[in-house]
Amino acid sequence: MYVTRYRPLSEMREIQRKFFENYPTFSKMENEIAAYTPQVNTREGEYAFHLDVDLPGVKKEDIKVDVKEGQLIITGERNFKEEVKEEDYYKVETRFGKFSRMFTLPDSIDVENITANCENGVLEVTLPKLPEVTKIKSIEIK
Repeated sequence: MYVTRYRPLSEMREIQRKFFENYPTFSKMENEIAAYTPQVNTREGEYAFHLDVDLPGVKKEDIKVDVKEGQLIITGERNFKEEVKEEDYYKVETRFGKFSRMFTLPDSIDVENITANCENGVLEVTLPKLPEVTKIKSIEIK
């Protein structure tokens, strides 16, 4: 009898693959987007929401920020290659893959004035709030 290693995640992936095999959008997304998911910090200020996306080693030319149907979509691709040459060894590490993050925007966001800035491996997206509408207005009855 052979000893086999129990791998619960591989069994779960197999079940998931069989369940969703008839849905082309799921299988397409699985093949196109790698397992890389950038970390995101969110904070709310008085006049805007801020998203800080950690993208070390990703060039700003490889990042795309879109707003579509009430969602903020951040996509891109990272290509990172590190080479170490020494006298007695040579090492190459390559990390690459596509990524995508989507966020549903509240109605209080000024979509026309969203800005994005990428510096030192951090993408900061600023989502300005719309000015509040006066809540109560008294109408004089004539």
